[in-house]
Amino acid sequence: MALIQVNFISQSLMRTVPIQVILPVDKIRFPGMPEREEKPFKTLYLLHGIFGNYTDWVSGTNIQRWAEEKNLAVVMPSGENGFYVDRAEEHNYYGEFIGKELVEITRKMFPLSRKREDTFIAGLSMGGYGALRNGLKYHETFGCIAGLSSAMIAEGIEKRTDDVPFFIESRTYAESLFGNLDEMVKSDKNPAWLAKKLAKEGADIPALYLTCGTSDSLLEPNRAFVKLLESLNIPVTYVEGEGAHEWDFWNRSIKMVLDWLPLEEDNLGINSGNVGN
Repeated sequence: MALIQVNFISQSLMRTVPIQVILPVDKIRFPGMPEREEKPFKTLYLLHGIFGNYTDWVSGTNIQRWAEEKNLAVVMPSGENGFYVDRAEEHNYYGEFIGKELVEITRKMFPLSRKREDTFIAGLSMGGYGALRNGLKYHETFGCIAGLSSAMIAEGIEKRTDDVPFFIESRTYAESLFGNLDEMVKSDKNPAWLAKKLAKEGADIPALYLTCGTSDSLLEPNRAFVKLLESLNIPVTYVEGEGAHEWDFWNRSIKMVLDWLPLEEDNLGINSGNVGN
């Protein structure tokens, strides 16, 4: 399994940005084992949560091993604390970066499939919000979307104040991300608004998978979003499980996401540590 760090200049963000890529190109086969057919890799764009960066998923889960088993390329960018939405005042077009530029440039760099049905986006917490927002906004690019413990914070966001103990719950922080909060809930920065818009238009909406821990404070907002999707007749796979807002839950959940995605099984060969079948 090749684990690659790349730095490149992003036009959407106007600065050099890092990404980490899992690319299963170096799997060693035992003598007599069939070789994998030479074809572009299906790809998962995987977003981290708040306070994290592009290394989080590899550090916190077994995504590297599981991606290798399924011949899946995984691209992990950094999103700072910006919820992966566009902020024109700072020339931080994170939505454009995730939904368009990152896909285009990694397809130039690596042997990735250019097919919608082979291109997926997922994330946890803030990254779950970013995956849902950008997966829906750029629905012609992504075939599947998965949100783990997604930070569905749009509902009631216009009622925020600054009289809170933690800055990420403040009105000032929310306005720095989303602008006018009264307008935000009726814009494409809100996954719920996007879902309603796409359903009304009869758009080809990506397959959706959502999961949340039963001890997570974000459980009710996730349940509400699932109910909205169901009311719009948008198919969604929703799974609740024991756990809170924690890596143990996300480690279990990302394995379930990979099992849900339309991926190939390929456990043949060995990786570092001489682990193989």
